[in-house]
Amino acid sequence: MKGRRAPASGEEGRVDTFAADEQNRPRKNMNTTLQHSRAHMGSAMEECIKNCLDCHHICLETAMNHCLETGGKHTEPAHFRLMINCAEICQTSANFMLSGSELHHLTCGVCAQICEKCAENCERLGEMDECVETCRRCAESCRKMAA
Repeated sequence: MKGRRAPASGEEGRVDTFAADEQNRPRKNMNTTLQHSRAHMGSAMEECIKNCLDCHHICLETAMNHCLETGGKHTEPAHFRLMINCAEICQTSANFMLSGSELHHLTCGVCAQICEKCAENCERLGEMDECVETCRRCAESCRKMAA
């Protein structure tokens, strides 16, 4: 099978994928490449990536479930749009950091601002404590990355 190898003894259930060139020669193992790139990230960046991904998850899930089901002020366009924008900028910021972009400080700066606004808006509406806490945690770590 092109691009895959059978698991070695003790690796049952784990499949490492690798890229192959035109002559079907294997290139770097993707798991090794990921571990190597993460070794160069600082713990603050790792924490920020985790916080961004958590915030993306919570904002999107809360908007699509809690807000849509609750209705009223929770589905007003400005609030709903802010939650979706927050989820998207968090995903984008995480992607910039994961890709090693030298411009991650720019996305993180915007992310911090949007997360803070989202936290304030969700706190004002109430019943969204997890979203408020997650957005504030993300905003704080993104401020550090933007500095």
